[in-house]
Amino acid sequence: MLGLFLVVVVLVLAGTLIEAGNAMAARGHAIAVAQQAARAGADKLDLTALREQGVVRVDPAAAQAAATAYLAELGETGTVTATPARVTVTVTVTRPGILVALLGKQAVTVTGTATAAPVTG
Repeated sequence: MLGLFLVVVVLVLAGTLIEAGNAMAARGHAIAVAQQAARAGADKLDLTALREQGVVRVDPAAAQAAATAYLAELGETGTVTATPARVTVTVTVTRPGILVALLGKQAVTVTGTATAAPVTG
């Protein structure tokens, strides 16, 4: 009886470790995608302000479109907020779970957020 109990405990602990690793990997992926999408958006400068005033700033409409297009290209979902100073992207990643299925959930959902701004130099 004790042996059966120990087997169950070991399986639950192994499942928990696998699930935690799954969640960490999903979060890392979400952050990486958010960073790249934010950079893609921050590359879209307001060229009129740059040429006429020498001011480096983001074109919010073009930045939002570029970051959204990057997310769509990867098949990821998220939100994009762009201002003249920065682009912020939040990506939501859902991965199928192992242990969470036993608890009534079907997947692990995590988010990652990143911000990028144009830099001169």
